[in-house]
Amino acid sequence: MNRIHIPVLLDETIEWLLTRRDGVYVDATIGAGGHSQALLKHLDSGATLVGIDADGTILDHAAAALKEFPQRILLAETNFSHVTAVLKSQHITGIDGILMDLGISSLQIDEAKRGFSYQQEGPLDMRFAEDATETAAKVINTASEEKIASIIKEYGEERYAKSIARAIITNRPMETTTDLRAAIETVTPEPYRIKTLARVFQSIRIHVNRELEMLKQTLHAVLPYLHSGGRMVVIAYHSLEDRIVKQFSKWAESDCVCPPELPQCMCDKEQELKILTRSIVRPSDEEIERNPRARSARLRAAEKV
Repeated sequence: MNRIHIPVLLDETIEWLLTRRDGVYVDATIGAGGHSQALLKHLDSGATLVGIDADGTILDHAAAALKEFPQRILLAETNFSHVTAVLKSQHITGIDGILMDLGISSLQIDEAKRGFSYQQEGPLDMRFAEDATETAAKVINTASEEKIASIIKEYGEERYAKSIARAIITNRPMETTTDLRAAIETVTPEPYRIKTLARVFQSIRIHVNRELEMLKQTLHAVLPYLHSGGRMVVIAYHSLEDRIVKQFSKWAESDCVCPPELPQCMCDKEQELKILTRSIVRPSDEEIERNPRARSARLRAAEKV
């Protein structure tokens, strides 16, 4: 049975994101609209919300969830890395806040035909945008053993990457998530099997959707659009995403990026952000009990200076 999508760190997101009740906000990964629903309840009727998602089916859920709100709501079916193009198309020159929840929606995980989950049999797809050309099947069935091992090692941080890649090569062609799971299980010790399955499926999904590359692009692209005092809130679910957000925030907060050995600053770098969450914000034990998928979530927030 399909689960209802539960937005993660909901109260914390609103606390760190909201600065103006009549402002312009972007939910760059709107999903089913849970975070946006909560945000709109705090905004005046003259506020604007821009919602973006690459998955048209999920965006339909968001549209239905938000249709009763009086604010100006603009939805766009595209990758969040295209956020500035969406803003330009709507003649929006500045925003007061942007949220990026980098988790995959429960609605996507639970739909077997999307191929995201190792727990259900489905085609090896894993695309957020259903019109994208590269699928998990294409990667698994055509990439070299070295390439597959590199994907699993880099994006899954998986210790058995080489042996798993070899097992995939040996057992291909593959058509379903069950085929992939069976190959992984042949070379994974039982005590580590579930975590390894999760890491391998995650790594292939990240590669197919170019998630880390898109995240880097989006962080840099949206920064000039933030008004002074505007907030950027990012919820990450694994160390690779979180490291990118942390490093970007430190770079944007710095007023000098010169090598430390120089006697004085020689660059023209200026501080653009102030980090608000010196320590990452994690879900409470109560939230994890209600929603186990929130366990790995970590929130970071920064403000435009």
